[in-house]
Amino acid sequence: MQFFGGSSNSLSESTKSKLFNYRYQVFVEQLGWALNTPYGVETDEFDHEETVYVIADDSDQNIIGCARLLPTTFPYLLETVFPELLNGMPPPKSADIWELSRFTSINPNEPSDRKQGQLSAPTTAQLLKEAIRHAKAQGAKRMISVSPIGVERLLRSLGLKSHRAGPPQVIDGHTLIACWIDLENTIF
Repeated sequence: MQFFGGSSNSLSESTKSKLFNYRYQVFVEQLGWALNTPYGVETDEFDHEETVYVIADDSDQNIIGCARLLPTTFPYLLETVFPELLNGMPPPKSADIWELSRFTSINPNEPSDRKQGQLSAPTTAQLLKEAIRHAKAQGAKRMISVSPIGVERLLRSLGLKSHRAGPPQVIDGHTLIACWIDLENTIF
């Protein structure tokens, strides 16, 4: 397994095509998210020139994980789609706060019974570490994310300081939180 990433402009069109197809397989086909996206391609308005991606590949160069990083100085998912998770607080807007979204390490080629422990899988932990490295390289001191509650276990297992921005809410059948992640004292 290898990890790589960079800004949207630094990735080849072929890599971006594989990434957006992978996201479609995971988020639309497997997780059943009702997204308004063309068949086989999962992108939205937050995939643009300022977006940074982190990608995990297996030994056959199949994508098995991804993370999307967005500076909160631009419109982002939590601010635009899920502001209710902030419990009435204004969405952050700062060059040193980045949003983590479209974070997954589901391998579409694995049997479905092995996908249940996704948040505790070694690939997931390493992908999060790589995402943090990339965010910090962009100047991030904190990240914020729309996440399932289970991500809190992952963050604790890695020794990361995090806290909820508001209480959990059920949205489209999924219990979600807005989660702050402190990066300043992280050593990855």
